[in-house]
Amino acid sequence: MKKSIPQAIILTLITGSFIICFTASCQAIDPLLFPKDEFTLEIKTVRTSTGEKKVTYRSYLHIPYVSKPVDKDYQSLNVSVPVEIDGKAVVASNAPILFVIGVGGYMSVNNAHSGMGGFPGGGGRGPGNAGGVSGREDLAMSAGYVVVSSGCRGRDNKAADGTFYGKAPAAIVDLKAAVRYIRHNTGIIPGNTDRIISVGCSAGGALSALLGASGNSPLYDKYLKEIGAAKEKDDIFASACFSPITDLEHADMAYEWNYGTIAGRSGKVDQVLSEQLKTLYAEYQSLLELKGKDDFGTLTAANYDEYLLKYYLFPSADKYLNALTEEKRNEYLEKNKWIVWRENKAAFTFVDYAAHAGRMKGLPAFDDFDLKQPEPNLFGNKTTDSRHFTNFSLRQSTGNPEAEIESDVKVLVSMMNAMYFIGQKNPGCAGYWWLRNGTSDNHTSQTVMVNLATSLENLNKHVNDLLFWDGGHCADYDPESFIRWIGEITIL
Repeated sequence: MKKSIPQAIILTLITGSFIICFTASCQAIDPLLFPKDEFTLEIKTVRTSTGEKKVTYRSYLHIPYVSKPVDKDYQSLNVSVPVEIDGKAVVASNAPILFVIGVGGYMSVNNAHSGMGGFPGGGGRGPGNAGGVSGREDLAMSAGYVVVSSGCRGRDNKAADGTFYGKAPAAIVDLKAAVRYIRHNTGIIPGNTDRIISVGCSAGGALSALLGASGNSPLYDKYLKEIGAAKEKDDIFASACFSPITDLEHADMAYEWNYGTIAGRSGKVDQVLSEQLKTLYAEYQSLLELKGKDDFGTLTAANYDEYLLKYYLFPSADKYLNALTEEKRNEYLEKNKWIVWRENKAAFTFVDYAAHAGRMKGLPAFDDFDLKQPEPNLFGNKTTDSRHFTNFSLRQSTGNPEAEIESDVKVLVSMMNAMYFIGQKNPGCAGYWWLRNGTSDNHTSQTVMVNLATSLENLNKHVNDLLFWDGGHCADYDPESFIRWIGEITIL
């Protein structure tokens, strides 16, 4: 009589090492094993510019991505894997993985009871998504891509004892841990783990940029070890950033350069302080030594307006106005007489453009003196809700001209800034970048995204960037182009 091999014994290959275990105990031996058989089958209709697509997909919800979570409701991810599109079977084992960062305002993202996730959409005075096209995540699935939506801690997380557990750098640490989890499960989790593309908008856009720029940096190792992250690389293939609120320690300076003389709802801000911040911005921009497109030369505070007009604002206006009917274009130009239209080309001054966009924030725009803005709140610690993160604001608020921000804050500021890692020429920086903003987005200076783009271009990264005319914060008027771009850059 033959003796059968116990069915409970299996052999699993995990990241190069063999693990022999019993089925029921595999998860205990490797708590970061992706539960590939624990899913529900879902169906959704995705609207595209060429018609509707019916997508059947496997939905994996609330999967912890660290072995020692501080709060598993936030430190978990959701995975959506298309298996059938319009009745045709889809094999997603080698598909690109769209890594969705649903963060807004540096707040937490709870994936405990959510579906595929997502992130804030953007408005503005532009044309919007023509034809009622679905969002990026749904479009990605309809293209056969795997979609991962990651939860993470944020500045709002507060324990029962009153302590805070989501201040900087918790969000980026969690997102890196999620990437490590995906890579840890190469060959088990569907999708090509060498083709991870992150995407987010606003603070999520900044985190997407940070994830793309800081790949494999040892600065985060101790934090990742504390939460039981997988011992894997955390670099990604590409990063998509919509209206990224990044380079925070220089954002107040850049905002005054862009909007300093523009009156807000309460009139003009203190012009003396505004000029001081502009001076600091000029010094910072000079230190970057960024080379503009073509033969433009080094970008400075003195020529940046010319650069934005030539390479970003004029082309954006031209594209928008040329797409209108003659009647609609004349109507638009009649309402916006600051624009000169000749031979199908727009012309205007940067000051008139800035006035059209309008000033949204006070002074300082980010590290405000009263610590009411999201950013000082981000740099709080376990027992302090908010802290200044620039010497300028700390000195103004305390009246001490020699005051210096705390040493740990200085480190955290770098750890939360993509520009820091790009400046360090981090070898784990992503090779492909998709950057978008609206021309009417007044949440931060237009120089912030363009500095990010230019610094990457100066490192010979592949950068696809533009501004949507009259688009607001997180605007995306052509989501299908983004999906096509993913397909183009991930062709093996």
